[in-house]
Amino acid sequence: MAGIADFKRSIGIKPEGERLERIKKSFNYKDGKFQNIQPTEVSPKDASTFDVLKEFITRPKSVRPSAELPNIKTDLKNLSSDKPVIVWFGHSSYFIGFKGFRILVDPVFSGNASPVSFFGKSFPGADKYEIEDFPEIDLLIQTHDHYDHLDYPSILKLKNKVKKVVTSLGVGAHLEYWGIAPEMITELNWWEDHQVNQNLKLTATPARHFSGRGFTRFQTLWSSFVIEFENYKFFVGADSGYSDQFKEIGEKFGPFDLAFME
Repeated sequence: MAGIADFKRSIGIKPEGERLERIKKSFNYKDGKFQNIQPTEVSPKDASTFDVLKEFITRPKSVRPSAELPNIKTDLKNLSSDKPVIVWFGHSSYFIGFKGFRILVDPVFSGNASPVSFFGKSFPGADKYEIEDFPEIDLLIQTHDHYDHLDYPSILKLKNKVKKVVTSLGVGAHLEYWGIAPEMITELNWWEDHQVNQNLKLTATPARHFSGRGFTRFQTLWSSFVIEFENYKFFVGADSGYSDQFKEIGEKFGPFDLAFME
């Protein structure tokens, strides 16, 4: 029974109360759900969920790497530089260190990107880090609530190491449900910004994607993020498909020193 309860908890909860009321007032929330700026199909046309799962399960072995992915394990606790240092952990997880300030983006370190252990397992070579390898994190950025970006086991282990969380509108419901204090969480709609400190500002920018951890989609927002850190600028694309908003973001904030594109 404990396993079932933990499984249900890992799915998270929908926004409600004051959080839901804020969502309903958003310019990009219509007909009971968040909307992409450009019309976007999130599932193949004329294909059922069963058909998609069947094709995924029966895919050829050649879609997986034939050998361990090349990797170098960095000592994160003793990483210091007067210039930004970036560590990519594979897929969508990144560490940014600069002058002793530590940022972690979309950490997934449980070994699989799903609520069950037999699905979505990481490739060998992309599974070298444990939460215990991390120092205290000054800022955690969660771009959206898909399992391969918002990882319940990782959040449980990280929450006592994290000082501040910035995320997309509505995602804070999951984080609070899992034990992160509400005063630590800042939720942003597209084009809203948050001044983390005098040297660091985050802006949530549009992304062409979707959200959802259960069968209901679009109840929380998905965002890309602009990180302005002293004289440096980074863009975190966060699963965004191509859209005209890339040009708009570039014109408003660019040029960027580094863009994380998926």
